[in-house]
Amino acid sequence: MKKEDQTYLYLIFFHVLIGVLGYLLPFTTKIYGYSIFIFGAYYIIKKQNRNNEALIVAAYLVGSEVFLRMTGGNPLYEISKYGVIAFLFLGMYFSGFSKGAIPYWLFLLLLVPSVILSTFVLDFDTNIRTSIAFNISGPVCLGIASLYTYRRKISLDQMNTILLSTGLPIITCMVYLTLYTPNIRDVITSTQSNFETSGGYGPNQVATFMGLGMFIFFSRVILESRNKFLVVVNLIIALNITYRGMLTFSRGGMVTGFLMIVLLLLFLYFKSNYRGKVKLNYIIVLVVLAMMATWAYTSFQTGGLIDKRYANQDAKGRIKESKFTGREEIAQSEIDMFLKNPIFGVGVGKGVEVRESETGIFVLSHDEITRMLAEHGTLGILALLILFFTPLVLYLENKFNMYLLCFVLFWLLTINHAAMRTAAPAFVYSLSLLNVQLGSPTRKVKNEE
Repeated sequence: MKKEDQTYLYLIFFHVLIGVLGYLLPFTTKIYGYSIFIFGAYYIIKKQNRNNEALIVAAYLVGSEVFLRMTGGNPLYEISKYGVIAFLFLGMYFSGFSKGAIPYWLFLLLLVPSVILSTFVLDFDTNIRTSIAFNISGPVCLGIASLYTYRRKISLDQMNTILLSTGLPIITCMVYLTLYTPNIRDVITSTQSNFETSGGYGPNQVATFMGLGMFIFFSRVILESRNKFLVVVNLIIALNITYRGMLTFSRGGMVTGFLMIVLLLLFLYFKSNYRGKVKLNYIIVLVVLAMMATWAYTSFQTGGLIDKRYANQDAKGRIKESKFTGREEIAQSEIDMFLKNPIFGVGVGKGVEVRESETGIFVLSHDEITRMLAEHGTLGILALLILFFTPLVLYLENKFNMYLLCFVLFWLLTINHAAMRTAAPAFVYSLSLLNVQLGSPTRKVKNEE
């Protein structure tokens, strides 16, 4: 076995061990959480960000977010977004940022008016700082990360390293979930999203990360498995993550991960020559059979309830009235707020208060698009248009970035069902702006990019 293959196995085993320790000795997750920040900063400073170490560390922090939240290992609940910003600022210190990233400077500026407005309109008993920070931290994280990544040259190998850095902590989370809920049939009695199979944490966010992990390791089966042994290792990891993700009974994240895999396969198929297509045909058959086997096993373990969940049925097989578990009502209330306040919106964080005053129910938004409309008004529309069209323009310039469309898809679908509660959609979106090259790009001097 080659040394690099051994190193890969050691990394996997290490993260499996962290998951086991996190379950058996809960205090170890605190050590793990704090260590990411300490050693991450040290690693960037030591390497002076010569090979985009800031992206690698930020990616690792993003991948660990849900595990640390569910185990209480994070120093602060929202610290992952701030950590990503801090690490990328550190990277900018050593290697600069793109001076051409005007769209994202404009995006950040478009957020300001509604932030100022919210300081005047939020209720007197509301913690203004906390309310604004909770709602704006995701978009700000996206904007800062995009300033770093915009057209930054990076090799395909570096991109795969960044994705692996995100995926390794997801293995830890998968192991923890396995130990947390060993007897599936004892806890699954309905087709609702299940907190017991989600480590006692939000199924929606857990499924989002499991879907992302599924994509990362299936992509490694396709692109980063140099021999049959690595194919088997990566496939086992991908299928286990898929299985645990489906057991959350939260559909959005898993559907997103599946569509990303389909999009990647389509991209590779149309870009490949005849020999490449023949190899891809075998891979596609392998992936399809593996996914079917995983689905069949999950259906068996859940007594067929997973089939009913994805068919939008309850445990008795009756079609549910709402396909989106009531989220369309929240989205409609936010559209109504936009129509009443079309210019600047109601202000950041004010949407929750308006909805509570009208319905008597306190519920947070699940859709970042309608939240932007409600709380930022027309300026929010302009901000969203920047986010949607900029990576597509970059794709026309550099069609080699096989991940670009997958990353944009992940961002777009995730913010539609999980808003920007985690750093994942913001960071993954920013990766779509990288200029991926086959070779190793020459290093730019500071602030020249």
